[in-house]
Amino acid sequence: MADDAGGPDGAGDPVSRPPAVRALRPGWWLVSAVIVSAAAVVAVNRRHDLVLALRLMGAVPPGRLGLAALLEALSLVCTAAMQWWLLRAGGARLRFGRVAAMVMAANAVAGALPAGAAFAAAWLFRQLRRRRVSPVLAGAVLAVSGVMSGLALFSLLVAGVLAGGGAGSAAGLRAAVLWLTAALVSVTAGTVALAHFPPVRRRAWRAWRRIGVRSPRMWSVEDGLSHLVRHVRAKQPGVRPWLMPFALAVSNWVLDVACLGACAWGLGIALPWPGTMVAYVLTQLAGALRLTPGGLGIVETGLAALLVFYGLRVDQAIALTLLYRIASYWAPQPIGWASWLGLTVASHRRARTERREPET
Repeated sequence: MADDAGGPDGAGDPVSRPPAVRALRPGWWLVSAVIVSAAAVVAVNRRHDLVLALRLMGAVPPGRLGLAALLEALSLVCTAAMQWWLLRAGGARLRFGRVAAMVMAANAVAGALPAGAAFAAAWLFRQLRRRRVSPVLAGAVLAVSGVMSGLALFSLLVAGVLAGGGAGSAAGLRAAVLWLTAALVSVTAGTVALAHFPPVRRRAWRAWRRIGVRSPRMWSVEDGLSHLVRHVRAKQPGVRPWLMPFALAVSNWVLDVACLGACAWGLGIALPWPGTMVAYVLTQLAGALRLTPGGLGIVETGLAALLVFYGLRVDQAIALTLLYRIASYWAPQPIGWASWLGLTVASHRRARTERREPET
């Protein structure tokens, strides 16, 4: 349990408020409706290929479909394990099952609304606060897990681009990714090297704190990151302890890709793996914009088009995309909402119990 948790709901704490989330404006729903309508028009125009794709999906052995579902479940377990590790590293003591339920529920919330990731983060923040996790630690865990997840996804893109070689139409993408990778490595190496000089560290710290003074939200993030880093360094200094959450972040994406591969195996499709990896990452990046609930229409259209670009027939690409989306998006939704309902009911019961305690 965090040492500066405060009250169960963070009342009176200026930094305990969840990340700011504005109510969905009509423009969000309009953009979502336009994108989904465009995807529907594409599906109607390709209805012959869609019929062939549905026939392919109807012949999938149940055991192979079950394997895809298992891999997706393990992917979500890795996401929960990463956040659980970060919470424990920061001093919070929550059961893994409770964290896993919160991650599943947040995933369902993120997939139900346009810009759902922001609503999911705010909901998860409140759940952590109700379990007496400090606001600074809760914010830091959400920030660090997001950064690690992004870096892990980028590493898959680099692996796919390198494995695919530099020939053909992907040469420009390969060059851009390699230049970006070189820049990130150079900046990281330079930062680590300069950090060994005390004057540089002091100036960087003063600049970092000045940014925080100008923004209360940034100040909260800074305190949370400092709190988390101090706890981790007290147990084991250096970079090594951070390898575990990063490995869990990579495993999350690798298992999700494996779910895609299991769907292809069930359909009897041989995937061009380097190209498939690139298509997968680019689709995930587009879906992360959350212009529609769960990237609906964007992920399906983008992944199918990229798979065709990398050599699959149109009916195969549609079948694979739809089967993968059933396993990775639609199947976890009812489980996530059941988790959300259970956590919400438990929170209300706990709140009523705490209100009655002073009276007794």
